[in-house]
Amino acid sequence: MSADTPRRIVLLRHAKAEWSDSSDHERPLAGRGRTDAPVAGRWLAGAGITPDLTLCSTSVRTRETWKLAVHELPQRPKTVYEERIYEASLGELIALLNETSDEVNDLMLVGHNPGVHALADALSGEAEGDLLPRMNRSGFPTASVAVLTFNGSWKSVEHGVGRLVAYWTPHD
Repeated sequence: MSADTPRRIVLLRHAKAEWSDSSDHERPLAGRGRTDAPVAGRWLAGAGITPDLTLCSTSVRTRETWKLAVHELPQRPKTVYEERIYEASLGELIALLNETSDEVNDLMLVGHNPGVHALADALSGEAEGDLLPRMNRSGFPTASVAVLTFNGSWKSVEHGVGRLVAYWTPHD
């Protein structure tokens, strides 16, 4: 793979979760979340997005979101449940992306705010149309998706390297 290999980062925030007495990590999806997650999967499928690899937080709500969304894709990508995504800082998320094998062209990360929104914003050196201000105004609601492209190795992922090419929310 050369330094100009086109790559895609797909960021999916977990769908709406219930507030419960259990720990934050164990919070399940709410009814709206169980409705929105497959809609996000259908949007991904319609946009032609089938990742080579999905990194998913280990929290109950992210695992449930991915389980519902992935059923809408034409093929199931390899999925790694990564505990470091839960409560990760922006720097920790970038470091995780930097560890990705260059065999992977399209990577999906299923995670949480504020990290997912911060990552999308930080990587977006460019954006199509009004996508970046629209994403930032929205605050990256639950079950939202941002798609960024960049050229090069995963080790080169850093602030401003990407182009925001799509941003979708289930309640636009």
